[in-house]
Amino acid sequence: MDQHIQDLKEFDDQKTGVKGLVDSGIAKIPKIFICPPKNHHQTINPIDGMIKSPLKLPIINLDGFDQKGDGGRRAEIVDEIRRAMETWGFFQLVNHGVPAAVLADLLRSTKEFQEQPQEEKMEYYSRDHTRKVKYYSTGDLYLTKTAQWKDTLSFDFEDTTKMELESLPQICREEIGVYINSLNDLKNVLSELISEALGLGSDHLESLECLKIRRLLCHYYPPCPEPDLTMGILKHSDPYFLTILLQDHIPGFQVFHDNQWLDVPPLEGSLLINGGDMLQLITNGKFKSVEHRVIAGRVGPRISAACFLYPNGKNQIKPYGPLKELVSADNPPKYRETSFSEYVQYYASRGLGAAKALDHHFQFTNKTNGK
Repeated sequence: MDQHIQDLKEFDDQKTGVKGLVDSGIAKIPKIFICPPKNHHQTINPIDGMIKSPLKLPIINLDGFDQKGDGGRRAEIVDEIRRAMETWGFFQLVNHGVPAAVLADLLRSTKEFQEQPQEEKMEYYSRDHTRKVKYYSTGDLYLTKTAQWKDTLSFDFEDTTKMELESLPQICREEIGVYINSLNDLKNVLSELISEALGLGSDHLESLECLKIRRLLCHYYPPCPEPDLTMGILKHSDPYFLTILLQDHIPGFQVFHDNQWLDVPPLEGSLLINGGDMLQLITNGKFKSVEHRVIAGRVGPRISAACFLYPNGKNQIKPYGPLKELVSADNPPKYRETSFSEYVQYYASRGLGAAKALDHHFQFTNKTNGK
């Protein structure tokens, strides 16, 4: 067995994650965490970890979204979302309706899970994709062959209205359930507003059944002794339709915009919204799915929770393509039809850090006739 693969396996078999390395008191990171030079922080100063730039991610205030007609804010909010998704693919959302206490409880309970004695959480450590609840370090560890500086607690939900809470770790069971169910109203609002931002009826995305809450990843980024040599998460776009991200007060999240990596400073009480590859596909490129990453830092732990929205059940194998309402002779289809299941399978085969899967395999080369 190749020595590097053996080292990856030895780390994985310990089932203690990055947190276990930090607890052991290491002063230098193991070689399996050292990223290739192309993934290094480049012009980022690893001390403060951020690029200084006047560009800032759009902040959208959802207050008044239900006010229609003259004097209402809905049309203004829809226009802000349209511009953000066309230009950035991301926006920060405030006054979104999810109580601050619910956000705080999720972050706290995620931290408590990761910081409990190792033997209490090792039973959840797994790479079995059929398990609904699992804990692991670097999801594509053996594909990218580079460990990333984070541990993750992952949940897959069949039906968020009838969650089987007993399958969740007791230390964060109630908090996870409350948070996920609190997002149901928000994802319905986002579905309406994004539909309208596309110039379609407010129920259009709902009719496609593509925005169902399916997965929650709770990430834990321990402080890193050599943050300039590794990454929290390698660059990637999301393969889903929409992502709702909660992050704590510690910086590290960055988006690729205008040919540079830009810091997204934490904004207390906000949620970060971004379109995924499948949203870019069905909007024929009108709304962007943008690469992003998390840099490692000396300060931590940093906590975040990413909730992914995508089809459920049989809708995972039905074909999705550019919406007919958004294509024309002057704007022919840019992407071929694909099912969510097919797309995710191809995406997963490439690993994080690779060229964007949507552009690499699903984009038409002849955009004049869609063939």
